[in-house]
Amino acid sequence: MGRSADSYDRALWWGASDEPALAAPPLRGTTDTDVAIVGGGFTGLVTALHLAEAGLAPLVLEARHVGFGASGRNGGQVIPGLKYDPEALLQKFGPDRGRALIDLVGGAADAVFDLIERHRIRCAPRRAGWIQAAHSERALPAVLNRARQWQERGVGVSILSRDEVAARTGTSLYHGGWHDPRAGGLNPLAYARGLGRAAIAAGAHLFEESPALSLTRKGAGWEIRTPEGLVRAKRVLIATNAYGEGLLPGLAQSILPVQSMLVATAPLPEDLRARLMPGGVVLSETRKLAFYMRQSDDGRLVLGGRGAVGPMEDGRLMAALEAGLARIFPEAARFGIAQRWSGQLALTLDGLPHLHAPEPGLQVLLGYNGRGIALATALGRMVANHLAHGEEPVFPVTPIRPLAWHRLREPVMNAGIRWYWLKDRMGFAS
Repeated sequence: MGRSADSYDRALWWGASDEPALAAPPLRGTTDTDVAIVGGGFTGLVTALHLAEAGLAPLVLEARHVGFGASGRNGGQVIPGLKYDPEALLQKFGPDRGRALIDLVGGAADAVFDLIERHRIRCAPRRAGWIQAAHSERALPAVLNRARQWQERGVGVSILSRDEVAARTGTSLYHGGWHDPRAGGLNPLAYARGLGRAAIAAGAHLFEESPALSLTRKGAGWEIRTPEGLVRAKRVLIATNAYGEGLLPGLAQSILPVQSMLVATAPLPEDLRARLMPGGVVLSETRKLAFYMRQSDDGRLVLGGRGAVGPMEDGRLMAALEAGLARIFPEAARFGIAQRWSGQLALTLDGLPHLHAPEPGLQVLLGYNGRGIALATALGRMVANHLAHGEEPVFPVTPIRPLAWHRLREPVMNAGIRWYWLKDRMGFAS
């Protein structure tokens, strides 16, 4: 096993952006607020921004610094939709809620780029779309079916042949795919910082280095203790994703924290930038243990994949990621790996984000299964509209359900990873 993902922290090259670190103070003393939000990632910051714009006075507590968790450690891909296709959502939730969910998640990338434009967030946004590429002939029909479902709902997606995927990405390993023009890429840490800046400007209060140590019901409201302060809130939103151990009983046991690992090359020469993932397009494969890739704004090839269960890296999986880069983009791999990093994200067993309301005035939102930029932005806005205006959330509220086998998650998940490796080698789609 390798080092903790947290050791990468501020050294990430995502931090080199025009959106500086916020350097917000820690909470000291006692303060009152309409809504207290625990977690300074996309969910908490988007919710705080919309609440402040609605005239409330939200307060955000971040245990480390804004974007410390998955929000600042991901690959920067802004992909609309869920792992569920539209027809599956209709079947699972019925026609009314199903259509509302399709509209919500289908517009999730719009929600991101609209906020970037409105608040002039300097996060190198590029909206050149997302390619989902079939890693085998067997996987191709599922990809084409997914594209058809969005085409039938008026989205201008394109079906891509093998040669067309190669022309747009610079690799000939894939068997075809589809292109979704709603998607794009950005610097995720800069996006988080820009959201924090916008939320503060709108009237939100943000405190870094202020971990929530306890959450206690007090009368009709709540008290949250930090190392040096106390928050008294009418309502509370917990938005800690995979970093919320111990605050609310059973919550950490209801999700599976796994590593998302990434590597980035040194900046490539201009001729390779023009051929390998050019123009800002992003790509992910159909494998269960899929690689995802893009070219960064400064001309690096960035490739990511799923890592180990828990907070520690597995050096073998990082080596497999680097081998994947050499296999897919051998020309880029020759320039060497300049950065390696990882961080925890939250998987849910049903593949859906989870919205909980375990007590009056207490809500929880987490579990984006690798699509956190777009989904956290859209669902954070949804929760803000509920808290500020009483709008009924489109996503169903579900009870917190701890996984009975959570203590055995590492051997169970590792067995699952081996099974998925086998399915991927056989060519099945995700």
